[in-house]
Amino acid sequence: MEIADARVATIHYTLTDDAGQVIDKSPEAQPLAYFHGAGNIVPGLEKALAGKKAGDTLKVDVKPEEGYGLRNDSLVQQVPRTAFQGVDKVEPGMQFRANTQNGPVMVTVVEATDENVTIDGNHPLAGRTLHFDIEVAGVREASEEEKQLGRAAQ
Repeated sequence: MEIADARVATIHYTLTDDAGQVIDKSPEAQPLAYFHGAGNIVPGLEKALAGKKAGDTLKVDVKPEEGYGLRNDSLVQQVPRTAFQGVDKVEPGMQFRANTQNGPVMVTVVEATDENVTIDGNHPLAGRTLHFDIEVAGVREASEEEKQLGRAAQ
């Protein structure tokens, strides 16, 4: 059976950056299960997996446009330190959920002073080419519940 829309695929993956540093990988005994065709993984990887079968291995380079998008400098902004009331320590690298006019967004603290905090609303991997090393562990038909939810059951 091959990977196609409305099927659940399980994959082992290792994600590296341009320098070959591992950014993320699936635990050895726990491949990632995803519902194909619903945008649950980055578009470039989903396209490359279509038609693959259990046992297939592949290397996929996903450009930012088909990954987490290009960096948008307008998503980097300074906000007053008072916006973080109740948080004792605000340091670079910390992530917070911010409520914006477009809904909730995860932001990362870039810099923090006593008066201001610089936050970045870009995904941490925005603007970066993603290098995936993939092994397809399995493919199955999705259950009716998974089809309704548009995602793999946990």
